Amino acid sequence: MASPIPDIDALLTSMTLEEKISLLAGKNFWETVDIPARGVTSFKVSDGPNGARGAVFGNGPTAACFPASVSLASTWDVELARQMGNGLAEEARTKGARVLHPLGGRNFESFSEDPLLAGKMASGYITGLQEKGVGATIKHFAANEQETKRFSVNAVISERVLREIYLKPFEIAIKEAKPWAVMTSYNIVNGVHADMNEFLLQKVLRGQWGWKGLVMSDWGGVNSTVESLQAGTDLEMPGPTKWRQIAAVLEAVEEGKLSAEVIDQRARNVLELLVKVKAFEDPSIPAEQAVNKPEHQALIRDAGARGIVLLKNENSILPLKTEKLTKKKVALLGLAEEALIHGGGSASVNAHYRVTPEEGLKAAFGDDVEFVYAKGAHTFRQLPPFSKEVADCNGKPGWTMEFFKTMDTTGPADSVATQGDPTYLPVFVEDTWQVVRATAIFTPTVTGSHYLALTGLGPSELSIDGERVYSQDANCVDSMAFILGGVKETKVRHHFVAGRSYTIQVRSVVSSPEGGFALLQEQIGLRLGFMLEQDHNADLLSDAVAVAKDADVALVFTGHTPDWETEGQDQVSFHLPADGSQDRLVDAVAGVNSNTVVVNSTGVPVAMPWIHKVKAVLQAWFPGQEAGNAIADVLVGKVNPEGRLPVSFPRRLEDTPAYGNFPGEEVDGQPTVKYEEGVFVGYRHYDRGQKERDTVLFPFGHGLSYTTFDISGVEVQQASEELWEVSAHVRNTGNVAGAEVVQLYAGLDPASDARPVKELKAFAKVRLAPGEAKQVILQISTRDLAYFNEEQGVWAVDAGSYRISVGRSVAEIVDSKTVVVDQAGSYEP
Repeated sequence: MASPIPDIDALLTSMTLEEKISLLAGKNFWETVDIPARGVTSFKVSDGPNGARGAVFGNGPTAACFPASVSLASTWDVELARQMGNGLAEEARTKGARVLHPLGGRNFESFSEDPLLAGKMASGYITGLQEKGVGATIKHFAANEQETKRFSVNAVISERVLREIYLKPFEIAIKEAKPWAVMTSYNIVNGVHADMNEFLLQKVLRGQWGWKGLVMSDWGGVNSTVESLQAGTDLEMPGPTKWRQIAAVLEAVEEGKLSAEVIDQRARNVLELLVKVKAFEDPSIPAEQAVNKPEHQALIRDAGARGIVLLKNENSILPLKTEKLTKKKVALLGLAEEALIHGGGSASVNAHYRVTPEEGLKAAFGDDVEFVYAKGAHTFRQLPPFSKEVADCNGKPGWTMEFFKTMDTTGPADSVATQGDPTYLPVFVEDTWQVVRATAIFTPTVTGSHYLALTGLGPSELSIDGERVYSQDANCVDSMAFILGGVKETKVRHHFVAGRSYTIQVRSVVSSPEGGFALLQEQIGLRLGFMLEQDHNADLLSDAVAVAKDADVALVFTGHTPDWETEGQDQVSFHLPADGSQDRLVDAVAGVNSNTVVVNSTGVPVAMPWIHKVKAVLQAWFPGQEAGNAIADVLVGKVNPEGRLPVSFPRRLEDTPAYGNFPGEEVDGQPTVKYEEGVFVGYRHYDRGQKERDTVLFPFGHGLSYTTFDISGVEVQQASEELWEVSAHVRNTGNVAGAEVVQLYAGLDPASDARPVKELKAFAKVRLAPGEAKQVILQISTRDLAYFNEEQGVWAVDAGSYRISVGRSVAEIVDSKTVVVDQAGSYEP
C-alpha cells in the first residue's frame, strides 16, 4: 500500500542526528539509504547518457541504446531531445531506477562546443525525462574537460571564462528545465575539488541561480568529510560511505566544525528528492527487466539518422541508387561489420540488439546489389584474451585461478577456480584478495614469435616456463581505463614452437592506496592478451584494395570502437586508430576507386588527410542500436541528411585552441591545466582573422542536404527596449523534402580582440517540402550581448553597434544587420 507523502519538516524533526547523517551516503553502489523505522525508503539511480543500463556494467538485462549526446546535438532539434528524454525515462523504469545520469563530460556524451546549443539540447532532454517522473542528474559540475588525471588535475580558469563557456550550458539547462539533481566532477577547479567548492555549489548554483535540488558526488568523487558537506554536496556515492561514517560526522559536529543545520539541509535535499521521484508513494525497487519497445526502436532509428551530418557530397554521389550502379556491386570496407553504437565506459549499454552497416545496407537494397566485404585495417587496441589452446593445472580447458588473502603465496591458495581466460576484474569495494595467480599450459598449433600483453591494476609479472618475460612494476597508469577496456598495453613477443607445451603464469598483486580512481585503490585485477604473429601482422590492405577496385562504389567505414573512445582517458591521437591503419585504408581505396565514400563513426572530430581524394563523407557519430539502419537510411536517401556539426572539425591538432595547454603540467607537484585560450573555444577561436579558412576542415554548424535551400529577406525589428526579432524567409529550392537550420550569431561591430567575432545566440530548425517556404522568427535580447565583467562581478553590455548575422553555419553567413545599444548596462549573475 502506498504511503502518504510526509511533511519533510516534521520528518526531519523526528529523526536523530545519526539517522540524518546516514542519509548522506549511498547504501550500496546504486541505491540510497533507507530508514524503515521512519518510513524513509531508498531510490535507485542508473547511468544513462545514451541508455538506462541498469546496475550491471557487462551482461545485465539488455537495454535500449539511444544515440550518443553528440549525435543528438547534431540534430539541432530540441523537441527531438525531449522525445528522447521521454524514451529514456521509460527505459529507466524497466531498470527500477528513478534517477538517471543523462549528461556526461566525455566528448561523445557531451552536446557541443557551444554553450547555447549544449544548454538548449540539455534542457529539452531533461524536460522529457522529468515529465515522465524520472529525475535527471546533470553532470559533471564543473569544468570536467579532460579525462587525463581527471581525479587530481587542477583546472585554472578565470571567472569570465567559467561563466561564459563552462558554466553557461549548466545555467541554461538548470534555469529552463530545473533538473532534480546535479553531480559534481572529479577534478579540482581553481584549487578546490568540485565536491567541496563553495564558489560553484553555494555562490553560483544554489545562490545566484536559485537552484533547489540534490547535489551528489560522482562515484568515488568525495574528497573530505567536513568541507564536502559544508560546501553543499548532499549525497556521497557510492555506498558504503568512505568519508561520512556516522562517528566521524558526529565528531565534526561536536567539535563545531559542522553545524547541525548543515546536516539538516543536506538530509532535507535527499528527502525532497525522494518526494519528487514518488518513492514514499511507491517504495518498491522493481527487478531489472529487458523491455524492447517498438516505439523506442523507431525513435532511435529516426534520431540516429537525423543526427548524421553529410560533410561532403561531390557530384551528388549520394544518395546511392541501384540505377546508378553499373556493375550492381558495392564494396564494404573497414568497420562495416561492426555496429559502433556507443562509446566506452559508463556510457556502455548491453543493447537489445545491434544493427551493423552491412546489415542495414543489405536490408535497404535487398538482392538488387551485391555487397563484398574486406576489413582492410587492423583496429584492435588490446590483444584478445588468452583463451585458446590452453589447459588448467588439471588438464581441463582454461586457466587455474588462485586467489590469496595475504602476500604469502608459498602455501595453498584461499580460493581456486578454473575459467576460460585469465582476466580478473575487481568488484570494487567488496574485493579482499591481495594476490591473484593465473596458470595454464599452452600448446600452440602454430610456430612463431607471438604477441602477449599483460596489464594489472597493481604490480604484475608474466612468466613462461619459469622465466620472467615482462613485469609491470607500478600501478596501472589509469585504473578506470583498465576496468573499461581501454588501457594502453605493452606488447611483448615470445617464440613458440608448435606442439610443444609451455607453462604460462601471471602474478598480480593489490594496487597501492594512492592515486587513481578512489574505488579501485587497494584492489586487484589483471588481464592477459594473446595474438598469433600471423594474425597480428596480417596484410589486410591488399584484399580491401582488390575488392574496392572491382566495385561501382567503395564504402569505407571508419571510426572508434569503444576501447578507443572511452571514459578514463583522452584521445591517443587526432588520427583514426590504429597507428594510421584506417587512414591508409581510405587513401589506398580512393586510389583505385574514384567513387569512394567514407562513413565515420566517432564522437569527436578526427583528422581526414584523405578528404580531397574521396567523393563523400558522412559523420555518423554513435547513433545507437539502430546504427546500421540509420546510416543506410541516409546513404540511400530514405532520410534526407539534416544534421549540422555541433563542434568544429579542425584540419590539424596544432590548430586547436587548447593546443599547448592540454593536458597541463606539474605545478608544485599538482597536475595543473591552465585554460589560457580563454573564451576563444571552438569556432570562437577559428573565427578570428584568417583562422577559419586556413585551419578549419568543416566549420561549426556545417551540414549538407540532398536538396537546396534559400535564406533571404533577413530583417531585424526592435520588439521592445531590450528585445529584437530577427526574421528570415527559408525556401526549399530543390526536389526533395528536407530540413534547414537557421543559425543566428551576434558580435561587436567592429570586432574587439577581447571578444569573440560572433557567438551563436539563437537557432531554429525548419522542415520544408519541395518548393515550400516559411518565415522563421528568432529573438535576441540585450542580455544576450553581454560578457562577464570580472571586476564588477556582473554581466555587462557595452554601448555600441552589434552585428546580427544569419547563416547556415558560422562560416556561411547569408546576411547581416546592425543594431545599436545606446546605453551600457549590467545584469546580476
